[in-house]
Amino acid sequence: MKTAVYIPDDIFNLAEKIARHLKITRSEIYSRAIKEYLEGVEDDNLTQKLNSVYEDKNNSSKIDNKIHQAQLNILEKEVW
Repeated sequence: MKTAVYIPDDIFNLAEKIARHLKITRSEIYSRAIKEYLEGVEDDNLTQKLNSVYEDKNNSSKIDNKIHQAQLNILEKEVW
């Protein structure tokens, strides 16, 4: 798909430089950058969902209580 977007000159120039260095097209560098960004957003959404499950001290998520407690115990020992 072809589209037009505004990109500040400094970002455009850096992208051009990197594309030349990697010997890929401008379209490819923008496609890779957008894909990486979107995957990061998906990871953040998944992390938020998992956090909401594990923050629920009442375990209303229907996880077996023993498994839920074991997971909480492991998480408390993790270095964040």
